[in-house]
Amino acid sequence: MRESVQAEVLMSFLVSEELCFKIPVELRYETRDPYAVRMTFHLPGDAPVTWAFGRELLLDGINRPSGDGDVHIAPTDPEGLSDVSIRLQVGGDRALFRASAPPLVAFLDRTDKLVPLGQERTLGDFEDNLEAALGRILAEENAG
Repeated sequence: MRESVQAEVLMSFLVSEELCFKIPVELRYETRDPYAVRMTFHLPGDAPVTWAFGRELLLDGINRPSGDGDVHIAPTDPEGLSDVSIRLQVGGDRALFRASAPPLVAFLDRTDKLVPLGQERTLGDFEDNLEAALGRILAEENAG
């Protein structure tokens, strides 16, 4: 079974109303943390910065304004599949990014094929049970 899904998308980093530039952002989803997605922003001149937040938050934010606290995601046009605005905040520092929705939807679709939305909890139980069963089988083989 595959254990992760990743994609790279170009996002606009909106520095101010007059200045923005495109940056590569790596999206990553791993079965060992089935509720979260990670975005690694490759900002020019800085070390990459990774943010983790709920997969469901990203999905919701494509369709309607979502998020509390440090991460806010919202469509730029509520009437259809448009660009998505992603605002990240730490204390008083804030960064605003804009991404095209279709690559985000494609990424989320791939995560759903790996772990269907709503089935995250059963994945953890399955892996724990599989590990325990394999441990018993190996112990029996070594004892016999």
